[in-house]
Amino acid sequence: MHEIRYLVTTWEAERPLLQAVRRRVFIVEQSIPESEEWDEEDLVSVHLLATLNCEPVGTGRLSPAGKIGRLAVISELRGHGVGTRLLGLLLGEAARRGMLEVFLHAQVHAVPFYEKAGFQVQGAVFDEAGIPHLRMRRSLG
Repeated sequence: MHEIRYLVTTWEAERPLLQAVRRRVFIVEQSIPESEEWDEEDLVSVHLLATLNCEPVGTGRLSPAGKIGRLAVISELRGHGVGTRLLGLLLGEAARRGMLEVFLHAQVHAVPFYEKAGFQVQGAVFDEAGIPHLRMRRSLG
């Protein structure tokens, strides 16, 4: 396997590649309606794109409000550290932007992944796009 490259980018600059990962993971694998996947946050968020041999394999975004979201890695590369690296880069980007904390809505099965990165659960399980989620936060101080 070649080196995975990580790029901090915008929706305008890399939309087709960002959409390719999210379509594959969220719309195809998880059956999230396409109408719920794309939103106004895409235009104002900073995005991360992971590529392998110039092909998109992972993504995530950070909104101006400090919400990390749309963290996705294609199934073939899960468990190889791509998601961990994307999350670390998003946390670094938040810190560079002067954010004191970040939050996210984690799919319940992914809570242990985020807990390893220092996130803590806040509140009860709720439904988002037909999938159980928990709100999690992490201080950057």
